[in-house]
Amino acid sequence: MSKLIFINRYFAPDLSATSQMLSDLAAELAQQGVQICVVTSRMAYDAPSRRFAPRENLQGVEVYRVWTTAWGRHFLGGRVLDYLSFYLLGFLTLLGLLKRGDTLVAKTDPPLISIAAALAARLKGASLVNWLQDLFPEVAIELGVLPPGLAAQTLRRWRNWSLRQARCNVVIGSQMARRVAAEGVPLAAIKVIPNWADGALVAPVAPAANDLRRAWGVEGNFVVGYAGNLGRAHEFATLLGAAELLQGDARIVFLVIGGGSGHQQLQGAVAARGLHNVLFKPYQPVAALANTLSAPDVHLVSLLPALEGLIVPSKIYGIAAAGRPCIFIGEHSGEIARLLQAGQFGATVLPGDCAGLAAAIRVVASDAQHWSRWATAARAMFENTFTAGHSLAAWREVLNPPTSSPARPAVPA
Repeated sequence: MSKLIFINRYFAPDLSATSQMLSDLAAELAQQGVQICVVTSRMAYDAPSRRFAPRENLQGVEVYRVWTTAWGRHFLGGRVLDYLSFYLLGFLTLLGLLKRGDTLVAKTDPPLISIAAALAARLKGASLVNWLQDLFPEVAIELGVLPPGLAAQTLRRWRNWSLRQARCNVVIGSQMARRVAAEGVPLAAIKVIPNWADGALVAPVAPAANDLRRAWGVEGNFVVGYAGNLGRAHEFATLLGAAELLQGDARIVFLVIGGGSGHQQLQGAVAARGLHNVLFKPYQPVAALANTLSAPDVHLVSLLPALEGLIVPSKIYGIAAAGRPCIFIGEHSGEIARLLQAGQFGATVLPGDCAGLAAAIRVVASDAQHWSRWATAARAMFENTFTAGHSLAAWREVLNPPTSSPARPAVPA
């Protein structure tokens, strides 16, 4: 009997975004009687020193956790060692698990895991599906982590081989699909399936009923929120400038929930400018997610324009599930900008347009009917497009055994 094997560095009970998506999909398929294995690490995303059991069964999913180094995300050299140890031990574990006729799904953590997965699938006669959450090495080049030289070209060539090797490459946005097609991957081997949010876990909570708003002392305010990771891909200068412009408006408060490399920098910048209208809170428990995402009246999402088509900020799905409008700081032709326009639940301003962002906030803060239309449209967009049911149904189609296998490209020299 053929089985379905996933490989990704994180899996339940880890709470990272890639883990939650994969855990949802694996559990859903296991409930339908599909034999599921997951190859993952023993690390927790937010606590590298924490170790999960090497082997266990979770909701019918056989989980194989390989040993890796555990330097975590804060030291680049250590992170590389974490990646390399997972590549090696994960590859060897795949060789032991894969049989001819199996299907291997490779997610994109760590970056370029599709290369190891493609080699393992080729050696064992298995079918490969890549699940692309982002595109490396392009992201690393745009962020200045990797110089655009021979090493980057070599990684890109091998990555492209691994994409052409797969019978399907699942991407999470239409612009990412175009980027992958431009690398020479046939359109027939590309499928857009967006990420999702749990509409039962995250539902709209009225401001007056929100425990966090009371606890944080923002009950009577119009709250502009940024929730989640604030990292290299997200600029915060526009948020900072808008907060400075709006400091004289006692109604409006900025609430930044989460962490990331930019979180501490933003705190320092807020303190240096003497701003008193910006609050900072740490990541909140998953059980409080509905209150967390409903605490802001409007959310901010940002993405550097150079990263369009390489990354899709998946926080938009939880924001929509919470029935909250969104203002996107990014390219007007970008993936999130198009979603907001299609669903009519937000606006877009360019990075650096602090006055434009402040004006957009003033408009929605001053017009309750405007806010209500956007909030209603956000939840409607979620229910019509971004539920787990929509995406998992699309995944079931992808994972049905193919009637024929495409010719396998030669391994690049």
